[in-house]
Amino acid sequence: MKIGILGSGNMGRSLGILWAEQKHEVFFGARTAEKGKAIAESAGNNTQGGTNDQAVAFGDVLLYTIRGVNPAEVLTSVDILDDKIIIDCNNYDIPENFAYPPIEISLAEKLASEVPQARVVKAFNTMAQEVFELSPQPLKEHQVSVFVAGDDAEARKTVMNLAKDIGFVPVDCGELRFARQLEGIADFIRYLMFGQQLGSYATISVQTLPEAQNQRLGGRQSSSLY
Repeated sequence: MKIGILGSGNMGRSLGILWAEQKHEVFFGARTAEKGKAIAESAGNNTQGGTNDQAVAFGDVLLYTIRGVNPAEVLTSVDILDDKIIIDCNNYDIPENFAYPPIEISLAEKLASEVPQARVVKAFNTMAQEVFELSPQPLKEHQVSVFVAGDDAEARKTVMNLAKDIGFVPVDCGELRFARQLEGIADFIRYLMFGQQLGSYATISVQTLPEAQNQRLGGRQSSSLY
């Protein structure tokens, strides 16, 4: 898979390197060709680097890590994003005292409205960069979940496979509107990391338990509050 990275900070650099280690072709984009090439040289693993426009032209899948910035501000034209799969891994800033307002529109939905001909998928927003250092083991051992939401089923499947390649367990969360919940999960995780001092390795692992073989508690019954 050819993957272009737009915004090669901590998240972009880390995921780009992990995918390159799994033999995907990776191109690091930046505002200047010099910066993109410098990141690729540091990353190694046969990665390439250059401008954001070049990263878009290169990639079938794009990782968009530039939080809250309209693509029109970092590309010569948003039209070059048409038909591309774009992974949005961003979250809103952490407010004072973790007093999060309700998420009425997710960053992923906002991005999709700005690039309507692209296929936007929400993923990789519920863990800190440090977790990527554990890829692919012991991520597989701990079955760390990556939640994936997008309106295009094929695009979701592609992103889920990319998550699986680097040791995560992908969870299909359906349409892009459910990115609101995923960004809410990220808010909670960041509260645990920093508000409750659990640290950057706090994650979520969704488990499906085996069905109970006996109903000693009487099983699920219809009930009423009155």
